[in-house]
Amino acid sequence: MRPSVPLQLGTVLALLLAGGCTSLLGGGGEVPRVRASERDTQVAVVLAGTIQSLQRLATASPAEQSEIVAAARLAYERSPGGAAQMRYALTLATPGHAGRDAERARQLLRDLAAQPEVLAPVERALTLTQLAQLDRELGLKVDNDRLQTQASSDQERLAAANRRMQQELDDNARLRRQLAEAQAKLDAIANIERNLTERKGNNGVSKK
Repeated sequence: MRPSVPLQLGTVLALLLAGGCTSLLGGGGEVPRVRASERDTQVAVVLAGTIQSLQRLATASPAEQSEIVAAARLAYERSPGGAAQMRYALTLATPGHAGRDAERARQLLRDLAAQPEVLAPVERALTLTQLAQLDRELGLKVDNDRLQTQASSDQERLAAANRRMQQELDDNARLRRQLAEAQAKLDAIANIERNLTERKGNNGVSKK
């Protein structure tokens, strides 16, 4: 079974934290690098709370799910772009709730991926990971829809061919009936002519 989106994101986040966020900045022991790493760690802690919220979203009641989605949307509307946009996109990408919108989530993440400067490195990594998953999912959906459309088209062509064949069979049966009726009429006419000929012959014999 494919793991859920929150579980996958949580795994990615754990790997980023375990490996050290400085690796995302190129490593090194300079003070600016260390400070950047500390900021990334703080961001990762915030993201951990986001992952927990997404896990709750996948299992909560419909009413609570609506509240979580509404809160993420409101935060995004108040502050479009950056972390708020990423969290809203992750919310829309999470399966198991009525508000899921994979297409919208992918578009939001694509916009973020095109502006890497608005996210911390750990957020960019999470964005790219989720974007790649949505690309695979929606790509498979397109392929599946295409195959279903093709299958439906094949079924329609087969049904049309069956209808034509049945029509030909019906036409052949009708022609055979008409031919039999015509043959019966010809036989009847032939019998009448034969009877008339025989009568004429008998009349001629009796006169002699």
